[in-house]
Amino acid sequence: MSCLEVQYSIEDSGMRRIALFLALILCAAACLAGGPPAPRAVDLTAADGTKLRATYYSAGKAGPGVMLFHQCNRDRKMWEALAPNLTNLGINVLTLDLRGFGESEGTAAFKLSPEEGRKMITDTWPMDVDKAYAYLTAQPEVKKDLVGAAGASCGVNQSVQLARRHPQVKSLVLLSGDTNRQGRLFLQNSPQIPVFAAAADDDNGTVEVLQWIVAYSRNPGNQFYRYANGGHGIEMFAPHPELTTLIVNWFDATLLKTPGYAPVNAAHPVPKQNILVTIDEPGGAAKASAMLAEVRKRDPNATPFTEGIVNLIGYEHLQEGDNKVAIEIFKLNTVAYPTSPNTYDSLSDAYVADGQSDQAIQNAEKALKLLESDTTDPEARRKGIRDSAEQKLKQLKSGNR
Repeated sequence: MSCLEVQYSIEDSGMRRIALFLALILCAAACLAGGPPAPRAVDLTAADGTKLRATYYSAGKAGPGVMLFHQCNRDRKMWEALAPNLTNLGINVLTLDLRGFGESEGTAAFKLSPEEGRKMITDTWPMDVDKAYAYLTAQPEVKKDLVGAAGASCGVNQSVQLARRHPQVKSLVLLSGDTNRQGRLFLQNSPQIPVFAAAADDDNGTVEVLQWIVAYSRNPGNQFYRYANGGHGIEMFAPHPELTTLIVNWFDATLLKTPGYAPVNAAHPVPKQNILVTIDEPGGAAKASAMLAEVRKRDPNATPFTEGIVNLIGYEHLQEGDNKVAIEIFKLNTVAYPTSPNTYDSLSDAYVADGQSDQAIQNAEKALKLLESDTTDPEARRKGIRDSAEQKLKQLKSGNR
C-alpha cells in the first residue's frame, strides 16, 4: 500500500487523524529505510604512516565501485553532491583527500619544490591512491572486477594512472585536466576503456589539452563535451547542471547497463588531433614537421598544434633523458612559432642537457633578442623567460654547466 493509499483509507475523524499521522510517519520511515546507508568517513594509513581521510558512500547492495579524485584547488568534499546520485543507482563510491588536502596529513605537492612536487605526484600519490583503491574493493558490496574512476584537474592523471595499474577499471570520466606521457600511451594501448571528457574554453587552454589526451584513445564510444564557459573542473557544474546528469548517466551505462561499453554518441565525438599524437611516436617530430610543411603550403600562417602542448611534450622527453628527441621536438616548435622567445629558451634547455654548449648559448641569446620586441607574452612570463635565458648564459659562458 502506498503512502497516499494509507492516507485516503482513514476517515476524517479525531482519532483517525492521529492514526493517519502515525501511519504516515511509519510509511515514510519504511521508505527511507530502503535507501543507501549514510556516507561514512574512512581513515587510511599510507605506507609511510601518513594519515589519509576518505569518505565511503555505500549503495547498500552489490554493485560496481567508483573512485572520485578532487582537483588541486579543492578536496574530496567537492563530490558530495554527485556521489549520492551514483549510490542511488547502485554504484558504491569512495572519495579521497590527497595528502596535504582537506583532512589528510602531509604537504600538498604544489607547496613543495618542483622536483619534490613531481616525485609526490608520480611516486607518492599513486601509493596513497592504491591504498584507497584497496579499501574500496575490499568492501563486500563492491564488485571488484567492475570499477570506474573520475577526476578533475590533477585528478585526471590519478584516474588514468589508476586504470593503468588496475585492469578492473572499466570506465573513465576526465574533467579539465591532463595526464603524462605514460598515461597517454596507456590510453592509446587501451581502446577497450571508454572515456567521457569535458572542459570549458574559458579555462586557460584545457580544452585543447584534454582533446589531445582523449584523442589517444580509440574507443568509438568516447564523448567530449566542450563548453564556451564554465571554468575549471567542477566549476562547470553550476552553469551547466546537466553535466552532473551526463556523468551519472555515463557510469550508469558503462558500469551497470553495458559494463565496459559506451554507445557511440555522434553529437559529442572526440575531435582528432593527429599531429599532436604523432609527435609522441618514434620519429614523431620529423613526421609532424612534414605535416606542418604540408599544411603551410595551403596557409603559410597555419599553426596546427598548440605551442604550449608541444613544449610540454618536449620537457617530458627531457625529464626521461631523451635529449635528442627533446631537441627535435623543441626545434619543431621554433619552426611553428618562430617569434616566440619561449620556444628558443626551451630548445636551449635541451641543448644544455645534451652537452651542446654552443647551440645552447645561441638559442638562449635568440630568446633574449626576441623578448625585446615581444608584445604577446604577459610581463610575468617574459620575466621568467629572461631569467631562465640569462642564467643559462651566465653558467655556460663561465664554463659552469
